[in-house]
Amino acid sequence: MKKITYYQVGDNYDTKDPVKKLFQEAALATGKNLKSHKFEEVEDSRGESAYVWSLGSARDKKQGPFLASVIEGLGTKNLVADGMRKIVDPERSRRTYYDVVAHDTVATIINDLVSVGATPLVLHAYWAIEDNDWLYDKERMTDLITGWKKACDIAGVSWGGGETPTLKQIIEKGTAEFGGSAVGIIRNKKHLITDKKLRAGDRIVLIKSNGVNANGISLARAVAKKLPKGYAAKLHNGKLYGESLLTPSNIYAKVVQDLQKAGVDIHYISNITGHGIRKIMRARPSFTYVLEKIFKPQPVFEFIAEHAGLDDTEMYGTYNMGQDYALFISQKDVNKCLKIIKKNKLVGLDAGYVEKGSKQVIMNPKNLVYSGETLDLR
Repeated sequence: MKKITYYQVGDNYDTKDPVKKLFQEAALATGKNLKSHKFEEVEDSRGESAYVWSLGSARDKKQGPFLASVIEGLGTKNLVADGMRKIVDPERSRRTYYDVVAHDTVATIINDLVSVGATPLVLHAYWAIEDNDWLYDKERMTDLITGWKKACDIAGVSWGGGETPTLKQIIEKGTAEFGGSAVGIIRNKKHLITDKKLRAGDRIVLIKSNGVNANGISLARAVAKKLPKGYAAKLHNGKLYGESLLTPSNIYAKVVQDLQKAGVDIHYISNITGHGIRKIMRARPSFTYVLEKIFKPQPVFEFIAEHAGLDDTEMYGTYNMGQDYALFISQKDVNKCLKIIKKNKLVGLDAGYVEKGSKQVIMNPKNLVYSGETLDLR
C-alpha cells in the first residue's frame, strides 16, 4: 500500500510553523500602537489561539475586563459536503450538508476564542466564492445560513455580519472558502487563561470529540480519492465514510462558562486541532505531559489510518483521535469539572497530569512520546 501523509496533501508544519513565528515576532512590535489608544495587550496571549488586550483605565489593566479576538478558517470540509451531496439520491434527501459546514466553521472560531477564557460576544462571517452563481443554490444557502445561525445560538454569540467576496481565478469554480472572526470578553482576571497559570501537578481533563472536526480534511479527502466508492465507502460500523467526516463538531463556549461560574480555576486549555495530540504541550513552559488514559478513536480515524497506511505516531500527530479539548486544572477541581462536562452532554476523562521535565507528551496507552521539538509554534 502506498502511504498517504498530511505532508503530501495538506499542511507542511515544518515549513508553516517557522513562518508563523516570523509574523508573530513582527506582530509583537505593533503592540505599541495599542498603547497609543491607552489600551494594553496581554503579551502572554501572543501566539495563543486568541489575542487578549485590556479594556478600561490604567487601574483595570491588571484586573480586567479584557477583550479577546480570533480569526479562523474551516479548511476544505465543504468539499466533502459537495462530494456527499452528489452521492445522496436527491429524490430521497435534499440535504446539502452545508448546515454542518456552517456549524463547524463557527465551532472552529469559537473553540479557539474560549480557550483563553473569553465569553463570545460578536462573530463575523467570511464566505469567499469564485462566482455569484454559487449563491443561487437555494437549498445550499438555506442550509448554510440556518446552520450558521444555530451554531451562533449554541455559542451564545451575536452574528454581526460578514464579507462575501467574489474571487475569480483565486477560488476554484463551484467551490467556496469559509472562515470568520470573533470577539469575546473576559470580565475579570481570574477567568483569563494563559500558560502563566500552568503548573506541575495539574490534572489533564480531556473532552471527547465528535470525530475529525475541521483538521486533516485534505488527507481524509485524499483517502476518498483512492477508494473505489469514494465517500460512499462503508466503515466497519456500516456508516458511510463521507457521513462520518461530516459529524458536527462540539462547541465549547457554554461548558467553559459553566466551569468558570462554578469556580473551577482553569489553568490552561489546549484546543487539539492541527498537530494533533502534540497540541497538549502548546504552552511555553517546559513541562512533561503524561497521559495515563485516552479516549478510543472513532471508527473514522481507524478507517483513515488503514487506507492511508499511517501508524499511530502519524495519526496522533495529525488528528485529535477522539481527544478534542484539554483542560488543565487542580486535582481538587477534577470531579466538579467532570460533572459539569457531563451536564453539558459531553464526555470528559481524567486523563493524566503535568510534571516537571523537558517539554514532551507521553502517551502511556499507545507507548508514544512526542518531544517539544515537534511543536515549535512560538
